[in-house]
Amino acid sequence: MSNCCSDPTEIPKVDPRDLVREQTRYGDLVRELFTSDPEKLMLHELREANTYLRELAALRAHYPSVRLAAIALLEASSLPVLQRIIDKEQASEIGLAATEHLQKLQ
Repeated sequence: MSNCCSDPTEIPKVDPRDLVREQTRYGDLVRELFTSDPEKLMLHELREANTYLRELAALRAHYPSVRLAAIALLEASSLPVLQRIIDKEQASEIGLAATEHLQKLQ
């Protein structure tokens, strides 16, 4: 057997610089969470979040402003999530925002 290929069963090595960068980012995030306004921090992090986290924020975030921002950031792949929000909260501000965004995506 030659050494030309990598072993798929071997755990990939982590670059120490990447590890330090992520630890710093995590430390900064925790510091901001405890010393700053959590709502502003969530709104800031929402812009960089993946689709799953945006959907989760749209469904369950504590702050209405975070939920509204998450709804506005949802894409066409999140139509079922928008429909769930509309079904649960038709008459609320969140439900109306979800309805408007659903119509834009369709």
